[in-house]
Amino acid sequence: MRISDRYIGKQVLLGTLYAVMVLGIVLVLGRLFKEIQPLLVDLKAPPEIVLRFIINTLPVSLTYTVPWGFLTAVLIVFGRLSSGHEITSFRVAGISLPRLAAPVFLIGAGLSLISLWLNVSIVPNAKTSLREMLFDQAKRDPSSLLKPGVVIGDKYFKSDDDRTPRLLIEGKSEGWVEGFHAYFLPNSKNIAGTSREMLYVHAAKAALSANQEKGQLVLKLQDAYTETRDAKGEISMGFAGEAEPVVFNLKTSNKKIRPSTMTNEAIRWELAASEKPEEKRKLQLLSEITSRYSFSAACFAFAFIAVPLGLQTRRRDSSKGLILSLVIGTGYFLITMLADQVKDPILAKITLWSPNVLCVLLGLILFRRARFK
Repeated sequence: MRISDRYIGKQVLLGTLYAVMVLGIVLVLGRLFKEIQPLLVDLKAPPEIVLRFIINTLPVSLTYTVPWGFLTAVLIVFGRLSSGHEITSFRVAGISLPRLAAPVFLIGAGLSLISLWLNVSIVPNAKTSLREMLFDQAKRDPSSLLKPGVVIGDKYFKSDDDRTPRLLIEGKSEGWVEGFHAYFLPNSKNIAGTSREMLYVHAAKAALSANQEKGQLVLKLQDAYTETRDAKGEISMGFAGEAEPVVFNLKTSNKKIRPSTMTNEAIRWELAASEKPEEKRKLQLLSEITSRYSFSAACFAFAFIAVPLGLQTRRRDSSKGLILSLVIGTGYFLITMLADQVKDPILAKITLWSPNVLCVLLGLILFRRARFK
């Protein structure tokens, strides 16, 4: 290994590490601040839940910060080498530009392999854990879902029939609820054979308890009033000094599994097990696998375009390199996001791989021009 390889490789690695750390902190803190209220305030989650949230958010953020950090580091390092005429010195010594960029491609290939491991093995499990976290905390303490003046719907609770529950309380203290309101709305799809009655339940007070093993919220009503409205608009009312406990079952997070939370094996198994899978679902599953491989190749593709663009940075500050990395990274991820709007599986695959192909082709053109300057 030449001294130039160690010199350039060390700067690119350190620059990538610093960039990933800064970008990772920004993304994790942004996600944490977004979820901190439902975790700490709404659900009264213990500190270990917040720590679990941070640990599972880190690998998800790395799928974006690693390629973006690598791109930023290469642009800044080669911009600094170019402005200090070190590139010229290396070339006078007989080291060609492709040979000079060899450690960059080697590091890019290594980071792509790390990204592939993260995207295929780690990130799906981390996303599953993040998705289940709120439901795990709600199951631990279902009563924490009820907050005075806040309507809780079918995001957390499910009904035994086709009706959609809506819960509202006016106050809560030491296991008691004051001013309990519950609406059970009929299914808007009006499926044949299902109930179309709307039920309203009110209680002046209710004893609040939770069955953590079954994931149930239990309320024993006092001074209860019920009102039922059928499909014809006829109303039936009822009164009771005490009513039997009203039980609300907690929803589970795996009712509809997102492709991003599934492993590649699980995705392939679902595609093989379904004789006639829904076209939209099939497209989502196929696009998810493709995106994992295309995102993983981003670091290697960025190496082609970052080196010649970095050489064009003739200023000693890093502002131009940062701006270029921001523009290229944003354009890369915007193009991949367009795949969600594509209806054809082949066209979606082409869209997902197109940013990598464009980076490589444009990089080869810029490399050729830089060699003759």
